[in-house]
Amino acid sequence: MNVVGFIGPSGTGKSHRAVWVAKERGIDFIIDDGLLIRGTQIIAGTSAKKEKTKVGSIKRALFTDDEHAKEVKAALEQYKPKSLLILGTSDGMVEKIAQRLGYSVNEKVYIHEIATEFEIKQALTTRKEQGKHVIPVPTFEIKKDFSGYFLDPLQIFRRKGKGSFQLVGEKSVVRPTFSYMGNYTISDYTIYQIVEYVTSSIEGVNKISRFRAENHSDGIYIEMDLVLVYGYKIRPLLREVQKRVIDEVEKLTAINIKRLNLLAKSLVVDTKKQEAKKQEAKRQELKKQEAKRQELKNQEAKRQELKNQEAEKQELQKQEPKKKELNKKQKSKKQRSQK
Repeated sequence: MNVVGFIGPSGTGKSHRAVWVAKERGIDFIIDDGLLIRGTQIIAGTSAKKEKTKVGSIKRALFTDDEHAKEVKAALEQYKPKSLLILGTSDGMVEKIAQRLGYSVNEKVYIHEIATEFEIKQALTTRKEQGKHVIPVPTFEIKKDFSGYFLDPLQIFRRKGKGSFQLVGEKSVVRPTFSYMGNYTISDYTIYQIVEYVTSSIEGVNKISRFRAENHSDGIYIEMDLVLVYGYKIRPLLREVQKRVIDEVEKLTAINIKRLNLLAKSLVVDTKKQEAKKQEAKRQELKKQEAKRQELKNQEAKRQELKNQEAEKQELQKQEPKKKELNKKQKSKKQRSQK
């Protein structure tokens, strides 16, 4: 297998340009910070950006853990790629990663060959001042591993011609656990307010009677009791609540909901709604009756019209012999006058 090393100091934009470098050389597989990536999908490994310390992050990126290295080696043996791009901060790092996975580096590409000095400085400033790191896969691929640490998704384009751009790859920007930018916390009450707002807009849900959230490293576990409105199908309603709550919470907070348990605690009868339904049913019944009366009226009018047509036809039939007799007399009179 042809192994290419992509080398540059930390924060100079290697991950940002990894997909472009791989595409230019026809490489489908990338090793970056402990992850084996194929196209836009994470195949194996664990991201070094999840580690709690910088030392732990470096060890993870170097595959010092045997199980971690074994997992990635097994994936490479399964897919048998023709070439592999390994990202590292130095020649030694790239070579050590390749050695841990049972390969050797055949070619090396350096960041200064790909990016300008200005672009490298810009990347270093972003890393230093904002603590942002790029992972060269789409947001949905890493969200399950980075609950709460997303900053934004990023799409990279390459100019094809005037006014025309080709999508090179989608990346995700995260702030790692070991970032020195400080911690942030989203309180359970904030989650509750989001959930309450979502459920209040769902027809058939009266209110939340109990709410409990447990925070874990991989996301949150929510238990919720609901008071539903009588007359709605409960199972489909609860499925809709689950879907909409999960979508909205994950969209607004970037926190994974690992489990959302719902309990239909009780039912209430919406008297105003029931009265409105009765009034509507009454209106519909009156409408049906009116339609039926109109139909009977139309049928009667049609029968009368047919009756009149039949009477007119019979009258014409009665007058036909008289017309023939009169025509005969007129003809006979004409013949006599001619003689």
